[in-house]
Amino acid sequence: MKKTAIIIPSRLDAQRLPNKPLKLINNKEMILHVYDAAKKSDSGEVYVASPDQKIIEKVKSYGGNAILTAKNHNTGTDRVFEVFKKTLNEAPSTIINLQGDMPNINPDSIKQLIDYMGNGKCEIATLGSTLLAEEANNQDVVKVYTKEKIKDFSFATASDFDRKINIGQTNFVYHHIGIYGFTKEALIKYVNLKRSKLELERNLEQMRAFENNMKIHVGFVNTKPLSVDTQKDLDKVKKTMEKNE
Repeated sequence: MKKTAIIIPSRLDAQRLPNKPLKLINNKEMILHVYDAAKKSDSGEVYVASPDQKIIEKVKSYGGNAILTAKNHNTGTDRVFEVFKKTLNEAPSTIINLQGDMPNINPDSIKQLIDYMGNGKCEIATLGSTLLAEEANNQDVVKVYTKEKIKDFSFATASDFDRKINIGQTNFVYHHIGIYGFTKEALIKYVNLKRSKLELERNLEQMRAFENNMKIHVGFVNTKPLSVDTQKDLDKVKKTMEKNE
């Protein structure tokens, strides 16, 4: 087994867009687009973690690795940990939690994050891109703040995550991308922490790590994968990906 595992948590019961992992984009299910991007990064073994048999069957019929998990996980990271512990026997030294609703994520972005994790400079790393003016008041777009400016594949320490623009925040702000790299030790520590106040208030699971002083670094990428939460998002990503076919 490679030292890195890319695990994609995915489930059918999203409130705003039910069954979204199986929505078709260019005649292929969304979850398979994400799986392909992870495989193309050529950076580790790839697994889909899901409590839903329909997703498991779809991924397996595609020739992919899919692990049936418990239904009662509070977060995607908890679901990732189940696969890391029970299926992979805690063997990988780096674990990537790749959100299953970013069908046009660039494989190079995944590789960039994994390469940085290999430097041993932080417990957790994630990615950000340019925040557009029209995204500032959109609470579906998560913002990540950093202590230093990031550009051209550089990384800096995260100072906050929020769904809204924090007027009193003087640090640099970016469009957060839903992918996380954990060291083995950081993932084990994370899942053994209680859900935090801001995690629950903001509905952002990374706040659990942030509020417990775990070091999170953010890397800049020039591409911006579209996260699909609504039918409007799905229509937008379909148009984008159809143009690139």
